[in-house]
Amino acid sequence: MSQAYLEVTFRFGRAIAAYFYLPRRPGQRSYKTVRYESGLIVDLSRSGRPIGIEITAPEAVSLAAMNRVLRKLGLATIKRADLAPLLAA
Repeated sequence: MSQAYLEVTFRFGRAIAAYFYLPRRPGQRSYKTVRYESGLIVDLSRSGRPIGIEITAPEAVSLAAMNRVLRKLGLATIKRADLAPLLAA
């Protein structure tokens, strides 16, 4: 996968979980997790490369918090439109 994308799980019209997939090689799996901010957990590959961000509190996530984590990881920040499905829920 060459581009980041957001996947949101809804139940009864409310977001209950979300995952922000980061670019990764085919077959890469999560080896370790690191909590960066409340409700944001980063999945790392065996080599330590970030491959995704678990959003455990979708109702509380903000664009600013996501971008702080992405900057700490040395990755490009995202725009409001990238989180639109989650922020609209």
